[in-house]
Amino acid sequence: MEHAAARAHETGLIEIALVIVLAVSVGLLLMRLKQPPLVGFILAGVLLGPSGFGLVASSNENITMLAELGVLMLLFFIGMELSLKAFVAALKPAVQIAFGQLAASMAITFGLMAISEATLAEALILGFIIALSSTVVAMKMLDDIGELRSESGRIAVAVLIAQDLAVVPMLIVATSLGGEGEIGWVGLTIKIGVAVAVLAGLLWYLGRRPKLKPAFAPAVEDNVEMLALGSLGFCFAAAAISGFIGLSPAYGAFIAGLVVGASTLRSPVIHVVEPIQSILLVVFFLSIGLLIDIDYIVENWVLVAVASFVVIVAKTVWNVLLIRLAGLKHTTAMEAGLAMAQIGEFSFVLAAAAFASGAIGLDVYRLALAVTAVSLLVSPAWMIVMRQIEGEARFGYAEFKQALAELYEDQVETVEDVGQWIRVRLRALRRAARRRRVAKLEARQTPSSEKAPAEASEKAPAE
Repeated sequence: MEHAAARAHETGLIEIALVIVLAVSVGLLLMRLKQPPLVGFILAGVLLGPSGFGLVASSNENITMLAELGVLMLLFFIGMELSLKAFVAALKPAVQIAFGQLAASMAITFGLMAISEATLAEALILGFIIALSSTVVAMKMLDDIGELRSESGRIAVAVLIAQDLAVVPMLIVATSLGGEGEIGWVGLTIKIGVAVAVLAGLLWYLGRRPKLKPAFAPAVEDNVEMLALGSLGFCFAAAAISGFIGLSPAYGAFIAGLVVGASTLRSPVIHVVEPIQSILLVVFFLSIGLLIDIDYIVENWVLVAVASFVVIVAKTVWNVLLIRLAGLKHTTAMEAGLAMAQIGEFSFVLAAAAFASGAIGLDVYRLALAVTAVSLLVSPAWMIVMRQIEGEARFGYAEFKQALAELYEDQVETVEDVGQWIRVRLRALRRAARRRRVAKLEARQTPSSEKAPAEASEKAPAE
């Protein structure tokens, strides 16, 4: 018995070592290719999982538990890093864009439901999954092109945070739609209403007062061990309480992050928690790779490819349109829209929760995982290609302006004046055309009997 237990323990250590080594190796390779390392972590999970070498089971309880902790830590960290003032300043356009994304996704999935055998629950869950974008991938891509602190980065981050906030009620819906009985819409609405009301009240309260100053802050702010243990304990306790009262554990973790982020301990806690969160996130993305069924993708590669392409293109176009409608300029809309073109990491969480509750079937679950993974993998390359095309288009327009400036150099002093000169010339041409139309209309309406006396009176003085 002891020998068997020792062998099992040794096997577990070998699995962990393989996971870490392969994750680091593939992550470094993707960094060399200037791609987000998290894409490498997903690929490492695919290679280690049942679809690859089969070294780690997709149902491995240790990895599943660590992945769930990674989700909680991600929401806890997002809550801590959320700048309430900056978010409130961009709240209106962010909420409008996020709501528009959700409405468009729902329109697509409900259209599919009308022409297929999909259920209402599956249409809702797929709409949620498509609407979300990846906070980690989008911020990494914007940072790589130097736009994270620009207007494009600010609006994208605000929209992504709005989406992350929406994950909480989405998870409540996803876990409530399963089962054979009828959906309890009243109880579900009450749950969502309570969650949104508590969150809105907390944001309002924390945004109107100075930083919270815990009485124990001076004693622990320089103690790394107590800060790490205390913040983790607070995060997991809030998640446990939230789950116990019928809300999502992720909701409690996010609330805990908001409270810590609004306190004087925010900076030291972020400093000590970030490495732990990074390790758990690696495990989370590895667990995603373990769940991806390569055999399903190979058998249904046309469906997966078409669905992935349609989702990425539709999200890009719709994101750019929504950001433009919010009053932002074209370049800002393009950068932010491309950054949010993929499906997000929380979509995996939603899909897993919905599948576990029975809200979606196995085929829908595998398709959702495959399309989400493909969109994450190709998103960086999609942004590079589209920015190149956009840059060529801008360059062509600049050449056109330069040619006009050289052609009309006596009328236009600089290339920047060309646009204004064109507008002035177009207005002048439109005014001349209007005058000609008015003159023709008046000529038609003047009777011939009135024309004769007028002509006679004009000739009389000449005689």
